[in-house]
Amino acid sequence: MTVLFTHEVFGEHETPPGHVEQQGRYWAVDRELAGEDYSDLSREIPPLADWDDLTRAHEAVYVDAIRGAAPQDGMVQLDPDTFMGPHSLEAARRGAGGAMAAVDLVMTGKAANAFVAARPPGHHTVPGRAMGFCLFNNAALAALHARAMHGATRIAVVDFDVHHGNGTQDILEADENAFFASSHEWPQYPGTGREAERGTAGNCHNAPLSSGEGSRAFRRVWGDRLLPALSDFAPDIIVISAGFDAHRADPVGGLELVEDDFAWITDQIAQVAAETCQGRIVSVLEGGYDLEALASSAGAHVKALARAGGRR
Repeated sequence: MTVLFTHEVFGEHETPPGHVEQQGRYWAVDRELAGEDYSDLSREIPPLADWDDLTRAHEAVYVDAIRGAAPQDGMVQLDPDTFMGPHSLEAARRGAGGAMAAVDLVMTGKAANAFVAARPPGHHTVPGRAMGFCLFNNAALAALHARAMHGATRIAVVDFDVHHGNGTQDILEADENAFFASSHEWPQYPGTGREAERGTAGNCHNAPLSSGEGSRAFRRVWGDRLLPALSDFAPDIIVISAGFDAHRADPVGGLELVEDDFAWITDQIAQVAAETCQGRIVSVLEGGYDLEALASSAGAHVKALARAGGRR
């Protein structure tokens, strides 16, 4: 069984007019996932993350600073790209809480896999700083929750967003029992993710792609390098940072992927999960800024998760 975590507050997190990380992103995904093709999937309300749980990936002083920065009205700017409004803190806490609740379901066998349709995204958040639209690192928090609460020794995060998940790499790179793999456009924001970046534990696997590259290059780096490395690591759970801004229609990326590519990579990750960790996958939404492409790509991703869940 595949479980979907959705909540209207994800569509209420405020950003300025014209910002690409807009409220319509959530509603586009929510409308897609409300369709008949997804009617058999289970649905859950994401809980608020406990403050202490957030400190598994983030410095306590940072968590306190985000709590203190949250406005009652208006909007505050945390960095050139990242903003908070009156609904933002709840949205970020439910995104992190949903990711951890999804882990609970998957690790206890109550679900085969799960997708958390959260915004704001999370993979750029480093331990002590918000950046790149992100407030809390949902993917890293999910993986670390699996270890802390369910005894998952070997935790893996894989990321196919068009941007490198620098925050996730920063959080996990010194952990020899963690694994991080990312394909991404380079050079691109945030300027990290070179192939030579292996982490202090040698556990990071980066596959930069050039602007204009598409399906062939994407499938090659995953098929030849990243997926075999993931399989060799033999994780106890796989967390996916599912960004869809590598789609050819996306306004912020320069890669040329299409919906079939996202279905393919999801199928491939699910195959590794079936062979190594009883199919346990938790996926969290990251980027994707063309609303139509985002909705259809997220739909292709969830359908692939559902296929995998039905095979378990």
